Formats: sequence, C-alpha cells, structure tokens
Amino acid sequence: MPRTSDARERLVRSAARLFLTRSYQSVGVEELCSAADVRRGSFYHFFPAKSDLAKAVIDHHAAALFARLDRAADGGAAGGDADDAAARLHAMADAVGEIQAGFEARFGRVVGCPFGNLAAELSTTEDGLREHLAGVFAAWERRLAVLCRAAADRGALRDGADPDLLATILVAQFQGMILLAKTGRSDASQIPRALHQVIAANLREHA
Repeated sequence: MPRTSDARERLVRSAARLFLTRSYQSVGVEELCSAADVRRGSFYHFFPAKSDLAKAVIDHHAAALFARLDRAADGGAAGGDADDAAARLHAMADAVGEIQAGFEARFGRVVGCPFGNLAAELSTTEDGLREHLAGVFAAWERRLAVLCRAAADRGALRDGADPDLLATILVAQFQGMILLAKTGRSDASQIPRALHQVIAANLREHA
C-alpha cells in the first residue's frame, strides 16, 4: 500500500514522466492522481494548482540536470590548463547527450527536453511557468558561462569568441538538436556529436 509520506514525491515523479512523454495540457489532475496512487485531496494538499505541480517537476528535472553538469565540470574553473578547460566544455555536451540517451532508452524514442517541451507549450499562456523556466535556462547558461570564461582565461577559446555569448549559443544548440531528434530527424546519439562540433569551432586548434 502506498505511503502518505511519499505522496508528494510520487506525484512529482509521475507528472515528470507524463508531462515529458505526452504534454502538460493533455494530462489532468485525475490521471496524475491515478498514476501516483494518490487521492485527489492529497494532490491539493501539496499543490494548490496543477501549475504548482509543474513548477515542482521543473525543479525535479533541473536538480538532476545540474547535478549531472556539475559532475561533468569536475571542479569548474578551478585550476587546470587550456586542455582541461576544453575537456570540461566537451564533458558538458556528453552529459546532455547521456540524459537524452537515457530518456530514449527508457521511453523508446527521443521525448525532448523537459524544459524546452514546457516552454514551447506554455510560454505564451502561463506566465508563472514561463518565468520559472526562464530561471532554469538562466542558471544553465551561468554554469556554462563559468566554463567558457575559464576556457577564455586559459587561452583555449579562439580570438574574438565571447564566452558569455558562447554559453547562450550552446544552450540554444542543445535545445535545437533535441527538438530535431524529437521530431525524428536523428536519434539521441547525434545530439552530443553536434554540440562537440560547435564547441570545437570555438576553440583554438591546440585545445
């Protein structure tokens, strides 16, 4: 029998799966409660509205992404030479690729980015969720910008490359490649491959 103590976690995990494989709008509260084996009253105890659950789902995915990116960065900007700085950037591409490959293996297809999917679906209709998603994208860019600035400081970036703009470009490239893979243009393995090319194009030849 399911425990009341983990009802909130079950709701978040069930919603994370359903929103990712289908959509936010197509999944109702009744279905969410059924999938999580939680009573409707418990749902509203934890989440006053469905949008509040969506914010919790965004935070759930963000925590997993940032933990993976932080491990890939392996200490961020502290120490190392140009080769180390370049390797950390490439590790970020691999980390995103591994996440998408994991989704593909679990669901049998590329289901997209949790943040990109919700942004495309809700950014013009749900201001609160749009702002919440914007915060996640900004935090993602900041993590990448730290590594891009470190690469610039160590002489790994090509002359004229703007590290902050490169961080933004990389997030945009992540989203674009994931979207193309989701529509069937490629499988998940092509996502990091394209990202590595973008990174390499902004590095000095020796890096």
